[in-house]
Amino acid sequence: MQLHQVKRNTPRKTSIKVGRGGTRGKTSGRGTKGQKAHGGHGIRPDVRDTIKKFPKIRGRGKNLNTSAQAVARIISITTLSEVFEEGAVITPQVIVEKNLVKRDGGKTPLVKILSDGEVTKKFSIEGCQLSEAAKAKIEKAGGSVK
Repeated sequence: MQLHQVKRNTPRKTSIKVGRGGTRGKTSGRGTKGQKAHGGHGIRPDVRDTIKKFPKIRGRGKNLNTSAQAVARIISITTLSEVFEEGAVITPQVIVEKNLVKRDGGKTPLVKILSDGEVTKKFSIEGCQLSEAAKAKIEKAGGSVK
C-alpha cells in the first residue's frame, strides 16, 4: 500500500454554504423579508430592555448597588441621656426597641452616636459606632465603651 492509496474511515464533513445559488439560494431558507431575514440585524435581547428601564443616577460611582453599602443611623448623646436610665447597657437592638431608630429591611441597622450636648449619666455602650468626642464625653461621665 502506498501513501496515495490511503483512504479515510469517515467522509469529510463540509459546511453547507447558503445564499450562493443551487437549492439554497437568495433568501437561503430564511423566509422572505423582515428583521429575521437579514443578516447582521439580530433581535435585541430581553436583558437589554430590563437594564434600560432602570434610571441612570448621575455622578461617579452612583450606579453601584447601594443596598450593599450599609449607612449608619445617627443618634446624639442628649437623646440617649433623655431616654435611658443611669447604668443602662445600650446596644443597637435596645435602641430599635425604644423606637429611636427603625429597622432596616428587617435587620438591626448600624448606629453611630455623635456628641451633641452633655452627658450626666453613666452608660455602657456596646456594638455602636462612636465619634471620638462622644467616646470622650461618655468615658468622662464614668461610662464604658466596648
